[in-house]
Amino acid sequence: MSRQVVSIRPEAPITDAIKVMLAHHISGLPVVDSADNLVGIICESDFLRRSEIGTEHERNRLLSLLLGAERVASEFVKEHGRKVEQVMTRQPVTTNEQAPLDEVADVMERRHLNHIPVMRADRIVGIITRSDFLSAVAGPLTGASGYSGSDNQLRRAVLAALAKTPWQPIGLNVRVRDGAVSLRGVIRGESAHRAAIVACENVPGVLRVDDRLCVQPSRPDPEDDYGGGDFVSLQMEPSTLDDEPLWRREERAASVELAVSFHNRW
Repeated sequence: MSRQVVSIRPEAPITDAIKVMLAHHISGLPVVDSADNLVGIICESDFLRRSEIGTEHERNRLLSLLLGAERVASEFVKEHGRKVEQVMTRQPVTTNEQAPLDEVADVMERRHLNHIPVMRADRIVGIITRSDFLSAVAGPLTGASGYSGSDNQLRRAVLAALAKTPWQPIGLNVRVRDGAVSLRGVIRGESAHRAAIVACENVPGVLRVDDRLCVQPSRPDPEDDYGGGDFVSLQMEPSTLDDEPLWRREERAASVELAVSFHNRW
């Protein structure tokens, strides 16, 4: 979060709020009263509907009656108000310093928020914005993995990563050489295809992924959204030169069983 929080008073003219936001390159400005209590937030979105630029709502009499006088009057104040308290969003969504980042992300996504004030008791101590997530993501992506294991260890890590995925693809031949992962086999659905590659790329130590997968169209049935019966757990088998897809082994075993059954009958 950003700890250096710029704020404004509710009785200030909106022109002052605009100047502060432009000068500090911020899109959200907390509003605090004389006791430094958070009473609202004013954002760029609060200026979308304004009479100065001709974007205010135009309601005919019938629609105004359907919406109700309270809502129409509230919109008029927001679109024509000259003070911060007349335009700001009251009772903004807030969080605290101990809140997990995934919970903050969930709230921002569900509520379509760009800013969330961070509170300590009744006082604002920071603000977290969507741009703060950019910095948080950039660190792990640009940092060195520090991986120093063998190709066999890396292959086991890739298999484990694929096994943890919700779709758990079967029939994939995974080989690793000098940090390069080679994927062969058949996978159902383009989304599962891309997801398998991403899962491999996110394993520490993987330098690149050699994609040699054959993609089959997904079935339209709801139960086959993730590839139906083709997705089961991956076996943690050692890497050999004659690695064979699991589905071909099962197919060969079924053929042998059928031949034996046919011989016994005759």
